[in-house]
Amino acid sequence: MKRNDKLTIGIATTALVLGGTLAYAQDKYSLKSPGGIAYSDFKGYEDWAVISSARTDDILKVIVGNPTIIKAFESGIPGNGQPFPDGSKIAKLQWKHQKSTEAPFVVEVPAVFSQNFVMEKDSKRFPSSGGWGYAVFNYDPSSDSFSPDAGSPADCGHTCHQAVKAKDYVFHPYQQR
Repeated sequence: MKRNDKLTIGIATTALVLGGTLAYAQDKYSLKSPGGIAYSDFKGYEDWAVISSARTDDILKVIVGNPTIIKAFESGIPGNGQPFPDGSKIAKLQWKHQKSTEAPFVVEVPAVFSQNFVMEKDSKRFPSSGGWGYAVFNYDPSSDSFSPDAGSPADCGHTCHQAVKAKDYVFHPYQQR
C-alpha cells in the first residue's frame, strides 16, 4: 500500500468517525419516550443551571433546570403556593459513583453516567399528572448512546411525586448559593 493510499484511508476513517459522532448527537435528540416525551424538548440541558443535588447508596444526581423553572424558583415558587409555569423543565442527571482516587480526603465522584430522568410542565398535555410529564432516558456507556426507558409512560414519576404535591410535585428546592 502506498503512502497516499494510507493517507486517503486515514482521512476517510477520520471523516467516518466524525460523521458518526455528528449522527449520534442528532440521534440523541430524535428519541421519544413511550409516553411521547421528546428528548429534543430538553435540548441544551447540559448547560442548564443547577437546582440541587442528591445521593443514594448507588447514584449521584445533579438536578438542573431550564431558564423558565429557574426564574420561577427565584420568584418564590413553589414556596409562595403558586404552581410552576408551563414550559418548566427539569433534568435529573444520574451517575454511578466511586471514591476519588485523586483527592487526599474521602469524596465520592461521578463514575459512569447512567440516566437522564426528565420532567416537563405542560398542563394541557399532562392534565392527569398535575401538569407534569415524566420520562427516563437510559445511557449505555458501551455504545455511548441513550435509549428511552421502555417502562416510562408520561406519568411514570407521578406516583412518587405525589409526596410533594404541595410543592407542585417537585422534590428538590432551588438551593441557596
